[in-house]
Amino acid sequence: QVQLVESGGGLVQAGGSLSLSCAASGIAFRLYTIAWYRQAAGNQRELVAGISNLGSTNYADSVKGRFTISRDNAKNTMYLQMNSLKPEDTAVYYCNARYNINYWGQGTQVTVSS
Repeated sequence: QVQLVESGGGLVQAGGSLSLSCAASGIAFRLYTIAWYRQAAGNQRELVAGISNLGSTNYADSVKGRFTISRDNAKNTMYLQMNSLKPEDTAVYYCNARYNINYWGQGTQVTVSS
């Protein structure tokens, strides 16, 4: 059974930091392209950051220089370090693992107060 379990969301003031984690099980994690998406209320889900199985990263323009995606294949875990948070970063954040099938976590709420 494949599971992606997120943790680390919460409430933070603008300018603060949060770190998200996503632990994967049931997949050959090292083969997967992984990513973080987010969905704010009333908006479509959008890509925040991604990292390929070879370690290449990409970021949404809105988070470049503030967020860092990383992976630890030995722990089957992906991370998203979020710094200099803004109220517009408020959303439910989802981890995603993609190889020939897409898998999603359950989502974790991040709320940034002004």
